[in-house]
Amino acid sequence: MNASIESKDIATGVVTTSLIFLVVLYLPILGFFCSLLLPLPVLFFRSKYGRKTAGVIAMLSLAGMAMIIGAVSVDLLFFVEFLLIGFILGELFEKNLGVEITMLYTAGAVILAGLVGLFVYSGWSSRGVMDLISEYVATNLEMTLAVYEGMGVSEESIHRIANSLDQIQYVLIRTLPALYVASTMFVVWTSLLLSKPIFWTRSVPYPDFGVLNQWKAPEYLVWVAIACGILLFLPGKTLKVLGLNGVIVMMMVYFFQGIAIVSFYFEKKQFPVMLRVFLYSLIALQQFLLILVIGCGFFDMWINFRKLETPGNN
Repeated sequence: MNASIESKDIATGVVTTSLIFLVVLYLPILGFFCSLLLPLPVLFFRSKYGRKTAGVIAMLSLAGMAMIIGAVSVDLLFFVEFLLIGFILGELFEKNLGVEITMLYTAGAVILAGLVGLFVYSGWSSRGVMDLISEYVATNLEMTLAVYEGMGVSEESIHRIANSLDQIQYVLIRTLPALYVASTMFVVWTSLLLSKPIFWTRSVPYPDFGVLNQWKAPEYLVWVAIACGILLFLPGKTLKVLGLNGVIVMMMVYFFQGIAIVSFYFEKKQFPVMLRVFLYSLIALQQFLLILVIGCGFFDMWINFRKLETPGNN
C-alpha cells in the first residue's frame, strides 16, 4: 500500500469514527444506537489494512474525542473501550476462533483494560474510585431526567422519578459491575453481527463462526442462573447484591440465545428484511418482548424450540 492510499484510508477511518462520536455525544436517543457502530471502523480497517493503520485511526480518533470533550473523563474511558473492542476483534478475527472464545477474550480484555483505566484515572484525579462512580451515576441520572423532560413526559412521572433518584442511584451503583459486563458483551455481540455484511460487501475475509442462529449457551450455565436467583431470596444484602449481579449477566447470555431462536424462525419462515427490522426494533423497545426473548433462551435447554439435534441424538 502506497503512502497516499494509506493516508486516505486513515482519514476515512478517523472521519467516520468522529462523525459517529459526534452523533453519540449530541443526540442522546439516536446516539445510544449509533454508539454500537463505534467499534466498526477500527475493526474494518484492522481486518483490511492491518494493525498499523487501525492503530493510527484509533489514536487519532481518540485525540479528536479528547479535544471535543475538552478533558479526560470517565466518558472518554468508555469511548476508548469501544475503539478497543474493534481493535481486539480484528486481532482475533485473524485467528479464526469460535464465537464464544472470540466474545469471551474480547469482552474480558476490554473489561480488564477499563478497570485499569478507571484506577489510573482515579489516581490521576486524586479521587476515590467509588466517589467517581457515584458522581458519574448521579450525573447521568440527572441527564436522563432532563431527556425525559425534553421528550414531553408528564410532570407527575418526572416528579415521581426525581423523588426516586436516590434509590435508583443506590441500586445502580451496586449493580454496576454486572451492567458493565453485560453492556460490554452486548457491544461485542453487535459488532460481530454488524461487521459481517460490511466485510462481505467489501470482500474482506470474515471468520467462519458457523450458523449463529443455532447457537446455544453451555447447559451448565442454567444452574449458575438458578443459583444466582436463589441468592436473591437469602437473607443478607451482600448475597442479594451478588445474586442480582449474577442474574443480570445471565439474562444477557440468555438474551443472545433467545434472539438466536427468533432469528432462526425469521429465516425459516422467510420474513422480509424490513419486517425483521421492525420486529427486532419492537423487541429492543418493548420490555415485555425483551423478557419473553430472554425466557425463551433460558427454557430452550428443556423445550428445544428449534428442534436442534443434541449430542448423542442421531
